[in-house]
Amino acid sequence: MTPSPGQWISTPVTAALLRGWIELEDTPHGIVPHRLPAWARRQCTDPQLLMVEAQPSGVRICFCTEATSIELVALPTRRVYVGLPPRPAGTYDLVIDGRLARQGTIPGGRILRIDPSAWSSGTVPQVEVEDGEPGLLRFTDLPAGIKDVEIWLPHDEPTALSTLRTNAALEACGHDGRKRWLHHGSSISHGSNAQHPTGIWPAVAARLAGVDLLNLGFGGGALLDPFLARTIRDQQADFISLKLGINLVNMDLMRLRGFGPAVHGFLDTVREGHETTPLLVVSPILCPIHEATPGPSAAVFSGGQLAFQATGRAEDAAADKLTLETIRAALENIVAQRRISDPHIHYLDGRILYGDDDHTRMPLPDALHPDGATHTQMGERFAAAAFGQGRPFD
Repeated sequence: MTPSPGQWISTPVTAALLRGWIELEDTPHGIVPHRLPAWARRQCTDPQLLMVEAQPSGVRICFCTEATSIELVALPTRRVYVGLPPRPAGTYDLVIDGRLARQGTIPGGRILRIDPSAWSSGTVPQVEVEDGEPGLLRFTDLPAGIKDVEIWLPHDEPTALSTLRTNAALEACGHDGRKRWLHHGSSISHGSNAQHPTGIWPAVAARLAGVDLLNLGFGGGALLDPFLARTIRDQQADFISLKLGINLVNMDLMRLRGFGPAVHGFLDTVREGHETTPLLVVSPILCPIHEATPGPSAAVFSGGQLAFQATGRAEDAAADKLTLETIRAALENIVAQRRISDPHIHYLDGRILYGDDDHTRMPLPDALHPDGATHTQMGERFAAAAFGQGRPFD
């Protein structure tokens, strides 16, 4: 029954209201969505991975309601980089009946104060934690009548979710039988440099394709880790895509000799749980600093802005150091080999999503990550290339 005007209903945020997560952690301020299970987090103590997997890229609260006013009580955790301009507060996207209707932020929250100067020397930055209090996200004067509502959480800001307050009853929805697309990739898939959570390219593609997104894009974390392959193996999915390569160059993590067997091993593990699931291997988008020059990448600070540059030497590619050119050739060859016995695996050259002509028109602002408009273009192109009759995700 709809409450009378001025009467509010408080609903705890629970698993039934959430989509796009793997595990939920109970905290004093509410539940925190994680995109890796606890057992996987225990196998890797890398602070970067532990930070980004808790950033709820692709996670959203889904419910049906007649409410015209909606409030969310939550505790965000914000990053402040010493010496750089302040980062904007994380954006929450309100989607009504499939369309972006409003956007908002939550004031206050916890602060992670990070000294990024360590990146230039390849060391782990110092982090100071400042406690904070939960805040309130409010949307008012919404359309009357029953509607499907989604609140997409900031893709780059961990959030402890406490309570929804509405002026009409709500019930969980969003479990409408749509097919589930699991995507794994690097910071670009995570949403780096996108302006809001439904603007990251996997969210754009999922909306156009009408599928339910589980985004396992991790900034700096697409490294062929075995625990990640096992995580993907154990998830329900109707379609799987793996965007591989750029982080291996960024970190100068392995040589070509190790890359091929590592990719095969990763794919073997995924196939243990998804024997015939359509599986799309996507190579890196164009990134001129690393096309023919190996990593590692180094952060460069100039005028208060962050950019990246390659620190390897082009001649080192002859000694089996990885570049994007060698990775694309290797991935295409690996998929061709596996298709002999696995007709459900496919390859997509990432330069279809962002290539030479695009770079001329829309250069990467920090030499590594696309901007918001490019995220939209990539999502549109991926949806067209991957989903639909006669395509890998048919």
